[in-house]
Amino acid sequence: MARPSLADLNAFTAICTYRSFRKAADELGVSRSALSHTIRGLEQSLGVRLLNRTTRSVAPTDAGAHLLERLNPVLRDLDAALDALTDVGVTPSGLLRINANFAAARWLLAYVVPTFRSQYPDVELDLVSEGQLVDIVDHEFDAGVRLLEAVPQDMIAVPFGGDVRFVPVASPSYLSVWGRPQVPDDLMKHQCIRHRMPSGKRYRWEFSRAGQSLALDVPGMLTLDDSLLMVDAATEGLGIAFVAEPFAQSAVADGCLVRILEDWCPRESQLALYYPGHRHIPAALQVFIEVLRSAEANRRDAAERLTPQ
Repeated sequence: MARPSLADLNAFTAICTYRSFRKAADELGVSRSALSHTIRGLEQSLGVRLLNRTTRSVAPTDAGAHLLERLNPVLRDLDAALDALTDVGVTPSGLLRINANFAAARWLLAYVVPTFRSQYPDVELDLVSEGQLVDIVDHEFDAGVRLLEAVPQDMIAVPFGGDVRFVPVASPSYLSVWGRPQVPDDLMKHQCIRHRMPSGKRYRWEFSRAGQSLALDVPGMLTLDDSLLMVDAATEGLGIAFVAEPFAQSAVADGCLVRILEDWCPRESQLALYYPGHRHIPAALQVFIEVLRSAEANRRDAAERLTPQ
């Protein structure tokens, strides 16, 4: 059996993608008759029918669908290899779009962006900070930042920033009136500032200590969808908020908020930059990841020096 050429296989995948000989021919820059001749030759050389054709539609047969499933990752890898080759020796430039929450954006601005801007001045960095989790592919971001456990399985993750814990915080004025919770169950008698997830569901507050874990659907008359707003509300004495510690760090340092139930709040989460694993990585993102990894290595070294031996 004669081996089909790469052009023949690419023509077949184009037809399956567009479900149309005309659209595929336009994409490939050939005539419909030439494309039809190519597919007939491909089917003859393989000895199997790949496409079902009617006057109105075209679709892969079972054999064609099986071939397409095997071909797609191979052709993507080939495209990525060729794209990567064009990056060799090229100074990174262009637009790099990253989606992150506020705390992650602050960390990147403090430890990564200054070095990155100094080393790669031709890259325009668009760092979008918002509370909602978005599909970075659909929204045309090159990368995003989430807690490591929330990164989709088909993405490649680069952890950074060390472990993060979620803690309940409240203002001294609130605690003077309502009292200080001693165990998580005490929260059920308090005004809690609840967190609405992007899905619309309320977040259950999770605690653990000495092998005991629990998740509480806490009561409260106020529900918000942004961690900074929850910190602001807690600062105003409106209740107890449960947020990632970096969001409340400044207010705690200023004495506006107090951490509570700290012994029930282990450090479990970590931030991660993530990006699609099946696509070519732009040169600008590659060098951003290098700078991020260097910054993370420096952070770990500093933390180890401060840890008592």
